This record gives sequence, C-alpha cells and structure tokens, in this order.
Amino acid sequence: MKASGESQRKSQGSATLHASHVRRDFRALCKKAGIEGVWAPRELRHTFVSVMSESGVAVEEIAHLAGHASSRTTETIYRRELRPVITTGADVMDRIFISTTT
Repeated sequence: MKASGESQRKSQGSATLHASHVRRDFRALCKKAGIEGVWAPRELRHTFVSVMSESGVAVEEIAHLAGHASSRTTETIYRRELRPVITTGADVMDRIFISTTT
C-alpha cells in the first residue's frame, strides 16, 4: 500500500483507485440507501474503532485491525472512541482495590 495521504490506492488486481472516486461512490451508495448527510469512508473507520472499543477489544488489537504500526497511533487518533476501554480499565482497578480493602 502506498503512503498515507496519497490520492491513489492499489486494489486487488491492476486497477488504481483514486480517493476522490471512492468518496464519490461512497456518497452515492449512502444516498441510494437513504442515509442523509454528507458521509465519507473515514466515518466507517471511526465506527469500526468505536464498536471494537465498546466491545472490550484491546487497544493493541484495534491498532492491528486498523492497520496501524503501533497502538500509540490508534490512541492518538481515536482517543475519544477508545475512552470506554480506558474507563473499563479504571473500573476494573477500582473493583480490585475496593475488594482488597474491605
């Protein structure tokens, strides 16, 4: 895959996908499905990360599935979506420490 930010992506086979064509086709599919508003494929990534996070998937696994080289990238870009995982960790620690002190 080419570096992030480039306007072309290689798909399976020899065809080249242009980012603008992907966005245009995505908007057309949204319109056909009756989904209102202006949407872009990046919303799918954010939704994916949110769903994985809400389901308790570890940040490292989400990073791998999102194609990030490290979980640091995932944590930086998707910090709002990852909040439930961080909160879950804090809740677990609270339960551990509360149960050992009572």
